[in-house]
Amino acid sequence: MATTPSSVQLNWQEIEEKWRRRWEEAKVFEADPDPSKPKYYLTVAYPYPNSPQHIGHGRTYTITDVYARFLRMKGFNVLLPMAFHYTGTPILAMARRLASGDEELSETFLKIYKVPEELLSEFTDPLKIARYFHEEIKAGMREIGYSIDWRREFTTIDPEYNRFIEWQFHKLHERGFITKGSHPVGWCPKCQNPVGQHDTKGDVEPEIGQFTLIKFRLSDFILPTATLRPETVFGVTNLWLKPNSRYVKAKVNGETWLISPKCAEKLIFLNFKVEVLEEVDSDQVIGKQAVNPATGRRVLVLPGDFVDLDNATGVVMSVPAHAPYDLVALRQLKGASAILERHGLSPEEVVKIEPIPIISTPGYGEVPAATVVDKMGIKDQLDPKLEDATKELYRVEFHSGLMKDNTGPYAGLSVVEARDKVKEDLAKAGDASFMYELLNRPVHCRCGAECVVKVFEDQWFINYGDPVWKKLAHECLDNMSFIPEELRAEFSYVLDWLKEKACARRSGLGTKLPWDPEWIIESLSDSTIYMAYYTIASVIKKKEVKAEQLTDEVFDYVFLGKGTVTDISIKTGIPVDTLEEMRRQFTYFYPLDSRHSGRDLLWNHLAFMVFNHVAIFPREHWPKQIVVNGSVLMEGKKMSKSMGNIIPLREGIKVYGADPLRLALLISAELMADADFSPALAKSMDERLRRLYGLASWVISLGGSPNNLKLIDKWLLSRLQRYVKAATEAMEKVRVREACHVALFNIDRDLQWYLKRCSRDLEDGARRGTVADVLKKALNIQVRLLAPMAPHLCEEIWEMMGEEGFISVAAWPSFDESLVDVEAELAEELIKSTLEDVKSILEVLKTRPASAHFYVASDWKWKAYRIVADALSRGLELGVVLKETMGKEEFRKIGGAAANYVKRIYSSLLELPQEERSKRASIKIDEYEVLNEAKPFLEKELGLRIYIYREDESKYDPKGKAQQALPYRPAIYLE
Repeated sequence: MATTPSSVQLNWQEIEEKWRRRWEEAKVFEADPDPSKPKYYLTVAYPYPNSPQHIGHGRTYTITDVYARFLRMKGFNVLLPMAFHYTGTPILAMARRLASGDEELSETFLKIYKVPEELLSEFTDPLKIARYFHEEIKAGMREIGYSIDWRREFTTIDPEYNRFIEWQFHKLHERGFITKGSHPVGWCPKCQNPVGQHDTKGDVEPEIGQFTLIKFRLSDFILPTATLRPETVFGVTNLWLKPNSRYVKAKVNGETWLISPKCAEKLIFLNFKVEVLEEVDSDQVIGKQAVNPATGRRVLVLPGDFVDLDNATGVVMSVPAHAPYDLVALRQLKGASAILERHGLSPEEVVKIEPIPIISTPGYGEVPAATVVDKMGIKDQLDPKLEDATKELYRVEFHSGLMKDNTGPYAGLSVVEARDKVKEDLAKAGDASFMYELLNRPVHCRCGAECVVKVFEDQWFINYGDPVWKKLAHECLDNMSFIPEELRAEFSYVLDWLKEKACARRSGLGTKLPWDPEWIIESLSDSTIYMAYYTIASVIKKKEVKAEQLTDEVFDYVFLGKGTVTDISIKTGIPVDTLEEMRRQFTYFYPLDSRHSGRDLLWNHLAFMVFNHVAIFPREHWPKQIVVNGSVLMEGKKMSKSMGNIIPLREGIKVYGADPLRLALLISAELMADADFSPALAKSMDERLRRLYGLASWVISLGGSPNNLKLIDKWLLSRLQRYVKAATEAMEKVRVREACHVALFNIDRDLQWYLKRCSRDLEDGARRGTVADVLKKALNIQVRLLAPMAPHLCEEIWEMMGEEGFISVAAWPSFDESLVDVEAELAEELIKSTLEDVKSILEVLKTRPASAHFYVASDWKWKAYRIVADALSRGLELGVVLKETMGKEEFRKIGGAAANYVKRIYSSLLELPQEERSKRASIKIDEYEVLNEAKPFLEKELGLRIYIYREDESKYDPKGKAQQALPYRPAIYLE
């Protein structure tokens, strides 16, 4: 027989260009309303064109494309559009840096982004940067095979889109969700602009928190301790300053404070009146006593190496009963006599400082911080595990802690209640102030400056803190799917956490605020409901609708069904049929069925999408699903320019091919885990696909027609149905990695076994046609299951197979239960396990035997086996099973041997999955016939003569092995 080639040479570029051209010529991925088909509308975050997409970005987009392709094959009319997000300041910052001769950025553009040197001089114009990378990203998306309807493409600075955003903001303004006032924002002191995720290095969203500054008083100045847990003030045992460090005394709103120099700068941005009076060495203050305003107790100021001068005030109150950092630092200090002596501290006075528990938390002992610290084995105040310990204790005390009796009027309150009350009471008494700080600092603007928090005067804000609006957002979340489901709680927290957000700035690209055009709507605020605009973008372009014609009345009609179409047509000059077509496109494709994103957008884009949809659209048009995935690592390390491990997407396609690259991004991790890309993985996917192509070419060449099916044929056809079911269930839950493994590895493994089992059959004219037909059916299913992941190669094989049309729109394989053959599957498992058992024995034998004798279990053993399997599938205990089995006359006659046998098989069956036990309870295979049919195969594989006997018949059994025979486990004697 002809052997199957292990692999063949493929020209990926030729195959990719061929099918990309054919898809575009046939307009396969262009979706228009079709009432005869169910629709599915999904989007993925549109890219920001200030650099090329790299293979890390490719994961989110590839998962989305695979899901879209799967749904298209399932019969849906799928819309997957794409646009480009020009809005914001990052491109402006890049253009300025290049204009100023920034060598590092120039090097990045030339060496990593592969920008032609002759174009770099033009990049002082921010739009030239955006348009260059726009086309670069689009080319990469086409080359990797994304099934996008490009007719709907737009940019966020297109005049028509600007009108859409103006309409959106009018709606938010009308509902009172946009206000002007003074609020904290992330701020770049160099660019003099608010900053959001798109404006920062690493796309980090500035997280702003409010610290309570509790005023501990010394004789002539105040030590303002910054805390996120004001309720713990009753447990303060001491204060911490960083030793050997420079602080400043400053007049702050008329009071003299001792704070870090950095704090003095930050307070100015927060609109405090600050006048620095003098520098103070912290060692001059360490050892003094300050008064706790909540208790009146005097507490020592002690040296703490862990104090971060750049965080808040640089002055920390110590609550060792409830703060792991404080507890560990205090323990260390008590044993550091040299440090105490250096600071003139009395060892006796420090040693007698003990934690003051003020919160009762179930399961965490009298001193909760000690419980956590000791459990984690933390000894040093610089141990990074302290961060985890702090988060754990913060979480449990916040959710289940109650204030103790020593907290006065707050005793018995939950921590949540006490926190706000203590904060409010301290502020009323003049014993506390408040400052905002970046919780995830340091955050750097793309210009390089470190960001701070600024209280911005007369700034426009979207008020995501509005309680009525939050309620609607939660209602939307409660009625939508979230994949993976475990992120639902985190997303709910995000909806609760969001408050006012600056929505406009003075500079940058984007849409002007319609009622205050000196402001430009910022990039996180104009990218929340763009999914609606996709539905009409192609009509606007095709019908050449002008921006000035797109009035609010037009959008009200199209998206909300308000107004009279003839009146709107007369007012705007837009033909009635054009307006009706826009309305038809929107109402057909909306609501958005699935929004795909990386996890980093959970805290902004995804949350803002929900808020803005529920504010503007009726319930029937609220989004239905969010899908979130993890990031991509490069050989176990985070991708970054500094590490030099970023590979632009187009570069990766050239090196590895589109389909191998797609699989390498999909197959190493499930949805939320970080995928680990490596060149070796991409090359192994290339090898796998070349092997598949070689196998397909060979199978197609076999010809033949079906004849009588043997058990081995039924086995493969049955297994294929199980794989169809498994892959379908995985894809429906966007478990793409699992579906890849089924299509690429599991089916291939069974095909290789089938080819091995049928190698002689392919030389037999009577069997050749049947085997060839079964292989073609298997190939047909495999390439359809693999088509969403490796579309170019699967199209090529589909054409080779003589199938009509594109595999991209062929029917996804459907599960056919009538082809599931449990008997055939169990029979093949018997052959495999018997072969493996003999090979295991051969490995330990010193001399090579000439023959193998197999003894298959007697009928009574089979009967008892099926009874026990059935009983176990019903969840019965061993005692009940024994009683039920031995109650039958035929087993009582056998006596103790039968009872021991039941115990043995009960234990062995207990180790099997429930589904497997159920199969074995319902089926009895004729092991004698099965092994005899496979005898030529077994003899070839083992190089032995094979003899097969029934246990309860006369036989050759010199060692008495037959009695050891079990169902599915024949006894074996090698001679």
